Amino acid sequence: MTTDTPARLLQLLSLLQTPREWPGGELADRLGVSRRTVRRDIDRLRELGYPVQATHGADGGYRLVAGKAMPPLVLDDEEAVAIVVGLRAGAGHALEGVDEASVRALAKLEQVLPARLRHRVSTLQAATTPLINGDAASIAPETLTVMASAVAGQERLRFAYRAKDGTESRRLTEPYRLVSTGRRWYLVAYDLGREDWRTFRVDRVREPFATGARFAPRELPEGDAAEYLRRSIRRGHEGGEYTFDVLFEADAEFVAARLPAWLGRPEPETGGDDGDGEPRRCRVRGTTGDPVQWLAVRLLMVGCDFRVRAPGDLVTSVRELGVRLTRAAS
Repeated sequence: MTTDTPARLLQLLSLLQTPREWPGGELADRLGVSRRTVRRDIDRLRELGYPVQATHGADGGYRLVAGKAMPPLVLDDEEAVAIVVGLRAGAGHALEGVDEASVRALAKLEQVLPARLRHRVSTLQAATTPLINGDAASIAPETLTVMASAVAGQERLRFAYRAKDGTESRRLTEPYRLVSTGRRWYLVAYDLGREDWRTFRVDRVREPFATGARFAPRELPEGDAAEYLRRSIRRGHEGGEYTFDVLFEADAEFVAARLPAWLGRPEPETGGDDGDGEPRRCRVRGTTGDPVQWLAVRLLMVGCDFRVRAPGDLVTSVRELGVRLTRAAS
């Protein structure tokens, strides 16, 4: 019999998170208490925000259902390990859909993960190799979790940084946001040594640690963090990346289904229609660090006519690709 009420509530919550309906009698037997105690514990969970639904009948039943807010969950060992391994795999390679919120979740989980489970996570990760596309940089998940924790806790962050030309430096920053472009992670932060805002490629960061010194967040000068990063790349603050502008002779839905989302979102363009007044052209503008030759091939794979507006290097690459394809076909 579980006499400690908090422990019993956690045990009850763990049972209810199993996707099934639990008869009141079975819950009472599992917990070693009376059905009346089960009903009182169910009421306590509801007061804490857990949407427990009761069904009427001879024995009565309970199940956890979707509510208006996300309540805290109780994970068993296997579930915790599975989630951490999955988040580590995604976060370490800046995969599409794995954004700052996912990294924050990983940081929270690793903060409370017992040593025995950390060993299991490390063993599983060492035994697996993720398949990634292109030249996406690999990042140690620990680097991201330290940085995400500093962002969330508003703590100054110190780290070693290697610039594009290989120059090494030590930076003391006030971290603002982590941003994923789909292939790379960036940190947007206020650099205290330079007394200005900067963007840092996370794969070039080493030995990050939160100093423990808190700071009041500054106001970012140019919109949100993603927009600031885009403008920073255009200004050339981060070498190796460039912006492109492409016009497709197809509607936005067609192109979106065939082009990776991290390259950019197709926007309908006026100047052509399909006979019903609907635009059949779209424009994609984005930023990438992939070689222009790779991007030229990827644009070709969309499967419709397109015209490159910028940059000039991409225009040249597409022209050369066309010559090679023509020569190959002949």
